[in-house]
Amino acid sequence: MKGLIVSLVLVCLTFTSCGNVTDKSSPSAEKIRKVVYVIIDGVPADMIERLDLPNIQEIASRGCYARSYVGGTVGRYDQTPTISAVGYMDILTGTWVNKHNVPGNSNLKPNYNYWTLFEIAKKQDREVTTGLFSSWEDNRTVLLGEGKAETDSLQIDFVADGFEKDKETFPPRKHDLHIFDIDEHVSKTAAECIRNNAPDLSWVYLWYTDDAGHIFGNGDTFDEFVRLADKQIGRVWEAVKYREANFNEEWMFIATTDHGRTYDGYHHGGQSVRERTTWVSINKSVNERLGGGGSAATDINPSVCRFMNFSVPRDVRWEQDGVSFYGDVDVVDMDLCPHDSTVVLSWRCVNPKAEVDVWAAPTNKFKQGERDEWIKVGSVASASETFTVDLAALPASDFYKFVLDTPNGSLNRWYESVPEKYTHFKLGVSQ
Repeated sequence: MKGLIVSLVLVCLTFTSCGNVTDKSSPSAEKIRKVVYVIIDGVPADMIERLDLPNIQEIASRGCYARSYVGGTVGRYDQTPTISAVGYMDILTGTWVNKHNVPGNSNLKPNYNYWTLFEIAKKQDREVTTGLFSSWEDNRTVLLGEGKAETDSLQIDFVADGFEKDKETFPPRKHDLHIFDIDEHVSKTAAECIRNNAPDLSWVYLWYTDDAGHIFGNGDTFDEFVRLADKQIGRVWEAVKYREANFNEEWMFIATTDHGRTYDGYHHGGQSVRERTTWVSINKSVNERLGGGGSAATDINPSVCRFMNFSVPRDVRWEQDGVSFYGDVDVVDMDLCPHDSTVVLSWRCVNPKAEVDVWAAPTNKFKQGERDEWIKVGSVASASETFTVDLAALPASDFYKFVLDTPNGSLNRWYESVPEKYTHFKLGVSQ
């Protein structure tokens, strides 16, 4: 027990505590805001907390380190596989698999009606430049849907990817070490582009840590490749610090992962606590959502949108399952419980002064790219933390969507009176 207490104390000392704090060193509002987020694949939170990772720690020292989660809600309609491409889409769209429709790493058919961060960025009324630096080309061509009619022919301004197909420059090596070589190249290229071109929104994806887990499992070798990934993150972080020191810019830097791992480190895809537990290291002060320890991967999209002052259409925003951990927040942790012919909505109040508008839709037309028929069913003080909906007062349906809308965000949940059998996706090949 004493050893456990000492370990927890060391973790708390290593990483900056976070919660509802004021960033006294925030640059002036006139500065140009930019964002880069880095995903290192398949690294559970306990590894980050156990190892000495100076760059992830330095980023957190400017803002916050906290645990997060993937996987949606266990046993509910939004339960989501803890697999790589799935995790990327959780972050990109701010939604779980029941919406973005990416349940694995192959045969991918994303539902592009749920806009990614990059599509949101490109639909602003101002020019927003974007960058993608990736060890896997499908991130751009499939997940983002670059050039597809469904994404309005989305184009990324600065691209470095497809290296896994370049067998001449990166010939296959034992233990897939050519993927590590690609990560080295990607991180260097990303750092150079950010230093020289500074895209407004960038995603850096580094692959090999997941391979290291699959090949070696828990142990010194996996640990070492996580340390090397921290150095790769550090290259990008140094470029961001250079931009802030020499240009009129304010950057949000997020380092995170897409899923955890099984107890032995070899696998992922299921709903064990370690597979679901992820983490975020960010250089900005955060609100109760991340600081309180309840944040999800889906929170990154709305957090970036708020920092960048992106305008997000109401219908897109109301579909997002995440909550911004940047800036003010009114309510979190929405849930619902049917009771006879009513549905009791619940939440946790963060801002007792806020009013909650409750909306319902008896349709799910958004999934097909159409507009839903939203009906306002009432308003209530956020401090009440509950609202009962009489289904008899709504159009008859076996399915309803509910939204809690407040001045500082929205939450949503689905309800089916005759639930379909849950689809348990095959895990496929983990990446």
